[in-house]
Amino acid sequence: MASVADRRSRLGAVLVTAAIALLPCAGGSADSLRFPKPDRPVARIVSPAYSSEEARDRKGEAERVLDRLGVRAGLRVADLGAGDGYYTVRLARRLGPSATVYAEDVEAGHLDRLRARLTRDGITGVTLVHGTPGDPKLPEASIDLAVLSHMYHEIENPFEFLFRLRPALAPGARVAIIDLDKPTREHGIPPELLRCELAAVGYREVDTVSLAPADGYLAVFVPPATLPAPEAIRPCRQ
Repeated sequence: MASVADRRSRLGAVLVTAAIALLPCAGGSADSLRFPKPDRPVARIVSPAYSSEEARDRKGEAERVLDRLGVRAGLRVADLGAGDGYYTVRLARRLGPSATVYAEDVEAGHLDRLRARLTRDGITGVTLVHGTPGDPKLPEASIDLAVLSHMYHEIENPFEFLFRLRPALAPGARVAIIDLDKPTREHGIPPELLRCELAAVGYREVDTVSLAPADGYLAVFVPPATLPAPEAIRPCRQ
């Protein structure tokens, strides 16, 4: 029969082995990454739509945005924070029968309603994606253009989101952000702050234009060839 001391020794070895197994691997995993929080308020998600589609179309918002971005057949596009699908349906129609559109949202209810709308309107070529606040969950190298319409200020941690979006962006991809020049607590983001936050993750601005008479502005960025280490990212002040 093993002695008490032997049994304690074996138990201690088991506990040490279990503790080692629980430690993150030396290289780190996606789940072990730690990102700084934005140094400004994050707006709550309050609606699946920024405004009525009729009002936005009267001011020519989507048409101007898609023309400025050169959206044409063959582009693979993601509508991030798709909501009720204002951009999703217009992207699908612009891209035509061979459209590849990913409509992503963190709210399952929004996606359910969008699915019903697409079915009702006979719109094809759209893949619905249930993302998380920190990860849009898009396939690797699947996107030529990502559109974020009136939702950037609602992203819980933009540094993490942009970091995890990068693998989904194909060579030559762009990220287009539509928002209001207002403080984030008022459901907008000043262009200077947006530029700073994107640059903190290595994204570079290549175009900015006012959408007047529509609301807000369009800012376009290209992703970095190499992402910074999360601990090297520095928040920007509003």
